[in-house]
Amino acid sequence: MPDLDAQTRLELEAAAFRRLQKHLMEDRTDVQNIDLMNMAGFCRNCLSRWYQEAANARGIDMDKAKGREAFYGMPYAQWVAEHQTDASPTQQAAFNDSHKDDSET
Repeated sequence: MPDLDAQTRLELEAAAFRRLQKHLMEDRTDVQNIDLMNMAGFCRNCLSRWYQEAANARGIDMDKAKGREAFYGMPYAQWVAEHQTDASPTQQAAFNDSHKDDSET
């Protein structure tokens, strides 16, 4: 890794996050959250929760709905209505299989 000062590293990480957010919110709205969860183990909702948790850690009062709206760029219900489809039985089975250990902890 190049020798970067803390501010430059922070700015590069923020730029990478914004690019990922744009990719998921504008370029690949066709990719469903369940597909992201099945393939990568995280989805847009996870990213919005991580955003919310980071805000809360800095003393910013942000609930789940506000975190989602900040990440999605719109109310979550609007995103769902415009982009989300029902999970197929195959998608749901893959999700259940890949997350079966989650319920055991």
